[in-house]
Amino acid sequence: MISTHHAHMDRGIPETRIRKLTFDDLRISLRQGWEDFLDKRGDLVFVGFIYPIVGFFAIAIARNWALLPIIFPLVAGLTLMGPAVASGFYELARRRERHMNASWRHFFLEFKSPAMPSIAALTAVQFGIYVLWLAAAWAVYAATLGPVQPAAWTIFPDSLGQFLSNVFTTPEGWAMIIVGNLVGFMFAVVVLAISVVSFPMLIDRKADVPEAVRTSVRVTLHNPGVILAWGFIVAFLLVLGSLPFFIGLAVVLPVLGYATWHLYTRAVER
Repeated sequence: MISTHHAHMDRGIPETRIRKLTFDDLRISLRQGWEDFLDKRGDLVFVGFIYPIVGFFAIAIARNWALLPIIFPLVAGLTLMGPAVASGFYELARRRERHMNASWRHFFLEFKSPAMPSIAALTAVQFGIYVLWLAAAWAVYAATLGPVQPAAWTIFPDSLGQFLSNVFTTPEGWAMIIVGNLVGFMFAVVVLAISVVSFPMLIDRKADVPEAVRTSVRVTLHNPGVILAWGFIVAFLLVLGSLPFFIGLAVVLPVLGYATWHLYTRAVER
């Protein structure tokens, strides 16, 4: 089922037509993503380690106690950058779909693509949201658990043990957990809505950032249950791939990248 055709009043050109998605589309997209990975895993696995390296880097920074209160959003928030990191996989999936040569070097083809400025701009938006999430997480910590720290002149925890004790044994700690997760969920929903098909769309056609984001939001609003379920599937697989020590992301990230491409092809009329 295809949505009603509308027109851009400002430019007088047709809007991208979108389709009604079902949960079966998610299953098929994941299956196709896995098939793409099996076909190209020999020369792509190393690319999947980019994300684990970033994760390890984030943990190393958070070993500074001043950043300990935001360790969870610091690491979890990296998932907001997933659609941008996976852009190379969209190109590989596109080439495989068209029976074109698709080797590891094509992963970086987007850097020479005319769409690169748009991809970079949308990536900057994603990163800006990530920074806002970290700022919001710190504000939640300062407003809840920060004041219960023993030293009156600082809101930084003195040790990991003290921090964990305050988080799980005080009302302020539980308030931080609940409010922090609600805030994080809202940020995640916003990112999901603007990026679920926008990055693949920039790779696939000559679209500008506003058009790609608008189409992504329309897909989300037209298929709220399915897209929300997709977000939970992505989050679950990323958590699963993060155990232990982010190593599993070397598989999960490419599979999700390919699957996102296939979900795009099912959500948007090309």
